[in-house]
Amino acid sequence: MKFIVLDSTPLGLLFTKATHREGDQCRQWLKRHLAAGIRFIVPEIVDYELRRELLRIGNPRPLAQLDTFIAAERDRYIALTTRAMRLAAELWAQARRQGIPTADPHALDVDVILSAQVLAHGYDPADILVATSNVAHLSQFVPAEIWRII
Repeated sequence: MKFIVLDSTPLGLLFTKATHREGDQCRQWLKRHLAAGIRFIVPEIVDYELRRELLRIGNPRPLAQLDTFIAAERDRYIALTTRAMRLAAELWAQARRQGIPTADPHALDVDVILSAQVLAHGYDPADILVATSNVAHLSQFVPAEIWRII
């Protein structure tokens, strides 16, 4: 594994208060992996999912920290593209046809979009692992594991 792709739970934990126990654990987890040479990736759909909540609660400090984290490394951020969104539509339809949907039929289905962003960006699935709190949905499309286990 060369890259860890951050889903919204671990990304959000990174920017919680310093006294938040699970946030502290996540920041230590991040430091260990960075020290080991693992690179972290933030898909734009995950940035959107976290950013909208931070804007809703009106807390500028974690927003600034999120921006700093994303800008800290070249290629840390995967922008949404037409190719990724079309692949997401294909993955969503495929999962529905197989009877294994990952969200309500009317939901945007962020898990499918995250997966498509990673696949459309061209990463070798052997090189990536999505750090998440929801393995079941993501692992249908990309390698995924609970962030604490990685």
